[in-house]
Amino acid sequence: MHTENPVLQAIRQRRSIRRYTDQTVTDDQVLAILEAGRWAPSGLNNQPCRFLVVRADDPRCEILAAHTKYAHIVRAAKVVIMVFLDRETMYNEVKDHQGAGAAIQNMLLAAHAQNLGAVWLGEIINHAETLLPKLHLDTAKLSFEAAIAIGHPDQQGSSSRRPLAELLLEEPAPQPE
Repeated sequence: MHTENPVLQAIRQRRSIRRYTDQTVTDDQVLAILEAGRWAPSGLNNQPCRFLVVRADDPRCEILAAHTKYAHIVRAAKVVIMVFLDRETMYNEVKDHQGAGAAIQNMLLAAHAQNLGAVWLGEIINHAETLLPKLHLDTAKLSFEAAIAIGHPDQQGSSSRRPLAELLLEEPAPQPE
């Protein structure tokens, strides 16, 4: 079904990648990922997402690793992009959190499109109150949404999905002829 469409193909083929090679992620690759996040939809086009790029050789990388049970993924990644919402720009909490999710998905797809591996790390936000001050970030101004670990894949991702019929609350109405 629509397998020739590159966008639909990328959505179906993208997987969470947690192991990376030593190969560098280029500045151009990072910028392409950030651009994809920037172009995500947001309510009222308020664009509340903010990004912080932390490279593997940055001392902040070890601070990130110390604040998650997925430290091994953070340490293996060549780049970690932290995703925030600017509380002063937000207008509706639910819609803005949904917009952050859209930005994260765009960024994951942009990484995949460049043959990079990436994984959405959500557990790390449980430690935002202690993490953000150590990074000299204002917890009153920024809502930490997720971290995306990125690198060249050193594994094949795998996943399965439940049949669509199990997810539908009801069958879609047939299209009138």
